[in-house]
Amino acid sequence: MTITRWISKVSGKPLFSRLGQGVVPLDLALQRRTGGRIGLMRLLGVPHLLLTTTGRKTGQPRSVPLQYLPQNGEYVVVASNWGKPHHAAWSANLLANPDALVTDRGREIPVRARLLSGQERENVWQRLTEQWPAYDDYAARADNRQIRLFALAPKEGTDGR
Repeated sequence: MTITRWISKVSGKPLFSRLGQGVVPLDLALQRRTGGRIGLMRLLGVPHLLLTTTGRKTGQPRSVPLQYLPQNGEYVVVASNWGKPHHAAWSANLLANPDALVTDRGREIPVRARLLSGQERENVWQRLTEQWPAYDDYAARADNRQIRLFALAPKEGTDGR
């Protein structure tokens, strides 16, 4: 079993999730310092980006490092919030203002977010959990909330990837 696959399985455990949350600020600093070219998960071979949303209360830019699933020219991101009972703040920001910025391998790409639902969400969820099995653990801990999935589509006139 590869180290990436092992981490993807154990990262859903509560202790590992708590440790992982502590790594996020380090990953964010690393991505900011390298212009998004280097991220901790990318070092493990996991598709990774920096998402910058507009704070729904402050209007200020808010950035978060996230894994993504490439799909039909879009970036699919998961607002698992490590399985906590409340939604990730960045997902509420996207609902309030779907225009955002993705930094992927040093390239800044303006995107528009779309919340996935219904059968499309179910199909994508299956692919996501194949890539990162811990998402099923997060969903089980998320109480009664359905984890939000967003497709981030590059805006017209940008090349996306």
